[in-house]
Amino acid sequence: MTAKKVGVISLGCAKNLVDTEVMLGLLMKAGYEITAEASSAHILIVNTCGFIGDAKEESINTLLEMAEYKNKGNCSILLAAGCLSQRYGEELLKEIPELDGVVGTGCFDRLPEILAESLEGNRPVYIEQPRFLYDHTFPRVVSTSPHMAYVKIAEGCNHRCSFCIIPKLRGKYRSREPRSVVQEVEVLAWQGVKELNLIAQDTTGYGRDLGPGRANLPALLRELAQIQGINWIRVLYGYPGGISGDLIQIMSQEDKICNYLDIPLQHAHGEILKRMRRPFRKTKVQEQMEQLRLKIPGITLRSSFIVGFPGETEEHFEVLYSFLEEVRFDRVGIFRYSLEEGTTAALMGRQVSEEVKAERYQRLMELQKNISLQKNRELLSSTLEVLMEGKVPKVKNLYVGRYRGQAPEVDGVVYVKSTSPLKAGEIVQVKISSVVAYDLQGNNVNND
Repeated sequence: MTAKKVGVISLGCAKNLVDTEVMLGLLMKAGYEITAEASSAHILIVNTCGFIGDAKEESINTLLEMAEYKNKGNCSILLAAGCLSQRYGEELLKEIPELDGVVGTGCFDRLPEILAESLEGNRPVYIEQPRFLYDHTFPRVVSTSPHMAYVKIAEGCNHRCSFCIIPKLRGKYRSREPRSVVQEVEVLAWQGVKELNLIAQDTTGYGRDLGPGRANLPALLRELAQIQGINWIRVLYGYPGGISGDLIQIMSQEDKICNYLDIPLQHAHGEILKRMRRPFRKTKVQEQMEQLRLKIPGITLRSSFIVGFPGETEEHFEVLYSFLEEVRFDRVGIFRYSLEEGTTAALMGRQVSEEVKAERYQRLMELQKNISLQKNRELLSSTLEVLMEGKVPKVKNLYVGRYRGQAPEVDGVVYVKSTSPLKAGEIVQVKISSVVAYDLQGNNVNND
């Protein structure tokens, strides 16, 4: 009997992508054939995102788009998985009759079982309190470039930010055992992965739930840095309160650990931070950023901020604007506040109009664009270590890659001129010759 073909569409963040890769591994282990062509798939699974309004809309639209393949393709089973499924479950089945089942964030490890039920003509709904946490024993199909992988070191979140639905979708914070992470990375290194991007809802909170002395992020980094074949290790999604002296020390001492930290702050005004339930103070964070730059020379600092949070006045926004002017983050993500049902912020008064959100968004984006351009100009004539991603199509002798200060997907890239062929996964020395706001261009030093 020919194996049924399954296509999986992954939406949302890198954490969701890791879940998708585990799903792919489980499906392959169960005997299914994986296909990237939706039109040829017998089974289609959309791993949805349900974090903010735009993401929910994209998830719904993708489900409806995939439902069309029941008429024009080979599809007989369509499943919704992930955050949107966890959030809306039965409602999705009612609103989208083409759906044949719904799988929440805590049940995707039972995917083969769920598919079997769907193939029998049932419309299963598997939504439980999220407790599942994958480990190194689970099969996983890495879908990123072969030389780069995300590794989820923890799942869930214990923070109770007033604007965020993630704790309800992902459950309480739960760390993986250090040995499990190390064993997974050892396999990834054997498979050719050179760059690790460590992810969790809060990477700096890693190990706290495992008990005193059992695990922490600096100790884990120290172990991962010993693994042969791994060249770069990057830490994403940290919290200011978790940036310890030990973490700063290991980052400054260990060459494999990229001098890069992603620290989502969301705002700078004390009143808005209090309404957000973010336990930070602007002055304290400013001091911390100064210390990071002092103790880890050349560190790339990334953050994200929300404009238009309920109650945000022009005065509050100006404080945020000035904060970005003063701190001069290397990378910044700006988001317009999205009212999410089930969150505390959704019930707050003084909601900000969409017009005001858009205007504040544009002002911050323009500010950061100028800062980014100035930062990039400081790199002119310097030589950077660049991990190659591939060739630029239809352009002779031009390749694309990233240096240590550029995380995949969310940051800019480095365009590399080289008369000798460069392979994806190769690390080369590149002298920077020109810059724009977010990207760099340079020449392969070995061609000089």
